[in-house]
Amino acid sequence: AVGHGCYTQGIAVMSDLDCIQVLHGRAPAVATGLKRVHPEAVVITVQGDGDMATEGLHEVLHAAARGENITAIMLNNGVFGDTGGQMTATTVVGQRTKTSLEGREPASHGFPIALADLMSNMPGVGYVARGAVNNAGSIAQTKKFVARALQTQIDGGGFSFVEVLTMCPTGWIIPTAGGPDYVTSIFEKTFPVAQLKARAR
Repeated sequence: AVGHGCYTQGIAVMSDLDCIQVLHGRAPAVATGLKRVHPEAVVITVQGDGDMATEGLHEVLHAAARGENITAIMLNNGVFGDTGGQMTATTVVGQRTKTSLEGREPASHGFPIALADLMSNMPGVGYVARGAVNNAGSIAQTKKFVARALQTQIDGGGFSFVEVLTMCPTGWIIPTAGGPDYVTSIFEKTFPVAQLKARAR
């Protein structure tokens, strides 16, 4: 189940997967239905942070609380990239977006939601990790996190979740070449890359 985002067409066209595109925020509900009808299937949601953490936070939290045996992947760049670069629930403090040109300010906008950290404290969740794709080493590590999350689902280990720190220099209002360093110097300070929870196999 794939949400709306800049990534949607690429995933649907370039992957060898059966894809269902769903409304913003609703991928966990659709994935729940798919898994309950086809329990033998490996069911994945792929959503951006605007889709999952802003518009669909309730959907993913309830799926996690129920321990649905699905895997959710959140591509986090801190902006609504598909609709022009507005602030989301994960925009970090000080981050410039099209709706926070001076940077996110907690007194006005609140603090970013660290969804992976929330998930790691939920009993129905079997695996949680946060990776990044800003360099070759990060990509290799993130692939391992995704593989472990999928294996958790295959093993019947409950809900599994991987947050992936991605880039959107246009939405961040910075030069394109600065994207990888921005992830390291800005995003990873708020959202440290790590495996946060893994049940014993």
